[in-house]
Amino acid sequence: MSRARLLALVAPPFIALWAAPGMAQAHLVATGLGPLYDGVSHFGLSPEDILPVVTLALFAGLNGPAHCRAAALALPGAWILGGIAGLSGLPWPPIAVSVASAAMLLAAGGLLASNVRAAPRLCAAAAGGLGLICGLGDVAGVAMTPAHLVSLAGMAAAAAAVFVLAASLTLPLTRLWMIVAARVAGSWMAALGLLAAGWVIRYGALAR
Repeated sequence: MSRARLLALVAPPFIALWAAPGMAQAHLVATGLGPLYDGVSHFGLSPEDILPVVTLALFAGLNGPAHCRAAALALPGAWILGGIAGLSGLPWPPIAVSVASAAMLLAAGGLLASNVRAAPRLCAAAAGGLGLICGLGDVAGVAMTPAHLVSLAGMAAAAAAVFVLAASLTLPLTRLWMIVAARVAGSWMAALGLLAAGWVIRYGALAR
C-alpha cells in the first residue's frame, strides 16, 4: 500500500476527532454581547419562533390596526410569562412543546389563509397563546438566573419588533392580488405546521 493511500485511510478519523465540538449548548445562544442580545439572537435563529410570529402578524395586518395593536401588546407579555414559567421549572415535556408549536403554526397559517374577519380580542388571544408556548419552549430546562431573565426580555422584544414590522406589510394592502399572495403564504405556513405535526407523530419531539 502506498504512503498516500495509507494517509488517505488514516487521516479522516483523526481529522473528525480533532474537529468534533467539545460541548453542545442548547436553548440559548451566546453572542458575547450580553444576555439581552443573546435573547435577540436566539429568536433570530429559531424558525419555529419566527414563522408563527410573522404569520400571525400578517393575519393581524389584514384585519386592521386595532387587531395589530391588541396582538402586539399581548405577544411580548405572554412570551415573558411563558418564559418565567419555564425558568421556574414548569414540568412540560419536550413532546408537548413540539405539539403546541406545530399546532400554533398550523393555526396561524390557517387564519391567514382563510382571512377570516375576527374581533381584536381573538388576535390578542392567539398572540398570547403563541407567546406562552414559545416563551416556555425557549427556556425549558434552563435555570432561573438574572442573565436568563434578561435574555428572555430580549426574545420578547425581538418577537414584538418582528411582529410589528411584519404586520406593517399587510396593513396597507388594498389590491386583491397582494391580499391573495399573503393568503397563499399563510397556506404554506399551515402546510409547514401540518408537516411538523406529522414529524412529531412519526419521530417524536422536534429539536429546539
